[in-house]
Amino acid sequence: MKLHPWTLADKEDDDSEASVVVATRPKTKRPPLYKVLLLNDDYTPMEFVVAVLERFFGMTSAQSFEIMLTVHKKGVAVVGVFSHEIAETKVAQVMDFARQHQHPLQCTMERE
Repeated sequence: MKLHPWTLADKEDDDSEASVVVATRPKTKRPPLYKVLLLNDDYTPMEFVVAVLERFFGMTSAQSFEIMLTVHKKGVAVVGVFSHEIAETKVAQVMDFARQHQHPLQCTMERE
């Protein structure tokens, strides 16, 4: 008798009935999410911040403008929530882009 992974043959009984084994899967945890934050400074032009939000976070012009104003008025704004790897990549992309254009724009991430 060939055994399948989901059944066990009852070796003590000679009849051909099989008992079913219920396989339980361990519940997988969702990976933690991270907020990507844009920080205000007194030197980076507002237009550059809008361009960053459109380019790296896929926002519309209107969305980018609203977030840029939040950064300007409150000093910081959450621009997205991502898995660790994606958040890390977004932060690196923004920081590299700002550096290339000689702006002191800061982007960080923190666990949600």
